[in-house]
Amino acid sequence: MENCLQASKNVDFLNESIQGYIKEFRHLSDKKAIAVQLYEKVRDGFLYDPYHLDISSDALIASKVIQKKRAWCVEKALVMIACLRALEIPACFGFAIVVNHLGIEKLETYLKRKEIVFHGFVSVFLDGKWVICTPAFDRKVCRLAGVEPLVWDGETDSLFQAFSKDKKHMEYIKYYGFFEEIPFDLMRSEMELYYPHLFEQDWNSKDFSFKY
Repeated sequence: MENCLQASKNVDFLNESIQGYIKEFRHLSDKKAIAVQLYEKVRDGFLYDPYHLDISSDALIASKVIQKKRAWCVEKALVMIACLRALEIPACFGFAIVVNHLGIEKLETYLKRKEIVFHGFVSVFLDGKWVICTPAFDRKVCRLAGVEPLVWDGETDSLFQAFSKDKKHMEYIKYYGFFEEIPFDLMRSEMELYYPHLFEQDWNSKDFSFKY
């Protein structure tokens, strides 16, 4: 539990940019209300962008991500965790492999398979229990995909962008578990296993980039 409150190189919540980002929550005393409002701020504050990925430890730093306008799921999870810890709310990372990811059609052409490896989400300790939330998909991308944005009440898990009419949007097929920090070595090895071609050439175009 104590480790899920700590600052680090990547969860650098002592940075002034993180402190400024959470300033509006300082007057609130209800930790659940803080967590829910912060979830919505992170979810909708960055346009979800899975087409420009940098999985290096020098890129995935909360204070760097918070300066961006677009972010992918691991970046959004990182920002939310840094902010929660700054507000003295324990939080950790969760990672999984998912399929039927929102807006996957174009992404599949680059990844060459349906599985999204190391989809990131957040586990938060509130009222004596761990609760999961997924701040990845903002209102705009949900509207374009024809689904409602994931709502989180701070009491029940919010993981699945499930169904819209007869179409299934999200399925978790493997859980990696929960981590106090981003497991960079595991993330790289799993991505290299599923997407070896991404490591065999340079990917740095306007439409798609991948760095490691």
